[in-house]
Amino acid sequence: MNRRPTLLAAAALTAVAALSLSACGSGDEGGKDNEKIAGADAGGKERESPSASASADEAGRPKIVVPKDVDLVFAPQTTGDAKADAVLRDNAEYWRAIVESIEKQDPKSEGVRFYSKGAGLIGTIDWSGNFIKSDLTLAGTVRFTDRKVTFSKDGSAGLTYCSDESKGYTKDRKTGKKNVTPASKDSYIRYNDRLRKNADGVWQLTNSRAEVGSELCQP
Repeated sequence: MNRRPTLLAAAALTAVAALSLSACGSGDEGGKDNEKIAGADAGGKERESPSASASADEAGRPKIVVPKDVDLVFAPQTTGDAKADAVLRDNAEYWRAIVESIEKQDPKSEGVRFYSKGAGLIGTIDWSGNFIKSDLTLAGTVRFTDRKVTFSKDGSAGLTYCSDESKGYTKDRKTGKKNVTPASKDSYIRYNDRLRKNADGVWQLTNSRAEVGSELCQP
């Protein structure tokens, strides 16, 4: 494809042109495919990998390392409401986990399995896998803005936000060359995520939908 591929929102890196996570469906369950992926149907503590030491909190969160040439910016980071702030924090870690998994060529990384569940986990693994299959990694800056949390009676959280990928790029893993092309309307994406808190208090992504080129997110 000659146009700039949407950096994180779409897996337009191979023949796939649509957002992989949009295939997660409207519910929180991952269906029969959950049985194929460890952690897809349960959100407990994950086994710590030798290269990632857990932070000192009750959930045993894994240490996630983002490459130096990738900058993820989240605004706001806090709202003053502790419950909403926990959702924002874990969503930010989810995105960092995606970037780390692509860099490590490990779509089923500890971080991805820790911060997503069910259909959200399956979609995330497929998504990261498309980058890896195309031998691409990431570079540049992506800004996540207008982050708003709402809570449902069933205990789940809704999170909407915009993603500005106008200064983010894919990079050829072998040559290190950045695929830099002009930004377009499709560089701005509107997300509508659903998260649930597991037994350890971690807000895990269970479903995500995105509107590429959303008018709500245009500068």
